[in-house]
Amino acid sequence: MNTRELGLPMPVASPRPAELPSAVTIWEVGPRDGLQNESEVVPPAVKLDFLTRLAEAGLTVVETTSFVHPKWVPQLADAAEVIDGLTPREGVRYPVLVPNERGLDRAIESGVRDVAIFAAATESFTRKNLNRSLDEQFGMFDPVVSRATAEGMDVRGYVSMVFGDPWEGAVPIEQVVSVGKRLLGMGCSQLSLGDTIGSATPGHVEAVIGAFVAEGVGVDRLAVHFHDTYGQALANTYAALRLGVSTVDSSAGGLGGCPYAKSATGNLATEDLVWMLDGLGIEHGVDLAALVDTSVWMAGQLGRPSPSAVVKALAG
Repeated sequence: MNTRELGLPMPVASPRPAELPSAVTIWEVGPRDGLQNESEVVPPAVKLDFLTRLAEAGLTVVETTSFVHPKWVPQLADAAEVIDGLTPREGVRYPVLVPNERGLDRAIESGVRDVAIFAAATESFTRKNLNRSLDEQFGMFDPVVSRATAEGMDVRGYVSMVFGDPWEGAVPIEQVVSVGKRLLGMGCSQLSLGDTIGSATPGHVEAVIGAFVAEGVGVDRLAVHFHDTYGQALANTYAALRLGVSTVDSSAGGLGGCPYAKSATGNLATEDLVWMLDGLGIEHGVDLAALVDTSVWMAGQLGRPSPSAVVKALAG
């Protein structure tokens, strides 16, 4: 049954606390970060339908795919086909992850205007994910960012393992800030701070964001990307909002994880985020009913129920 027929309940909106942003940009990562971790390859036609449905639900940033070598992420081997088949919706950005210069070449050839690079805050993860040391990763990313910005493209920088690493444990905050500032210095317009294994807690989030601010990085340059491994994603998001962060990454239906960190379970579900934002009186532009419909549909395509608590409550 279409969820619109169920008479969706809505959260009771309370007066928005003064320290919270009046509006939040939701950076939807489901089509890329969500589907890259699937055991079965999702057909391009389904991905294109997914992209259309997400845009029609009101999401204004929909991370589409990654121009990564098929050997490493076979689920995204159809990146060029998906980009070629996409009918962009006016006012919607469709960023693409590019791991290296070859990925950037493919993005430029496909007419992409927004790209992202994927760095890490720890030695262990950069070696496992990029086959480079923590310092060597910057030599790989520098020409990508330089060329992309010269082409007039916007470049986002992801920093993974910000709040914990499965091989190293706790990550020194000063190390995270150093990595982030180097990416911004290269020309990245925004940093997405990733809780790759979902181990962060609100106090830790406040400490990391506070450290960036103390080093002169404005909260307008920061976004957050939480995984819900320990059920802390919404609490961590609220902590970031209280400090002025106004871009939050999430994945429709809670899809995704990280193919290089097996302890990383699903991303923060976009529906769960929207429910909280509605209750806080924060603008976001997303039609919750349409989004729930989309996640129920995608769950059917994948053959399993959505892990999102809000999807379960409203469509169950």
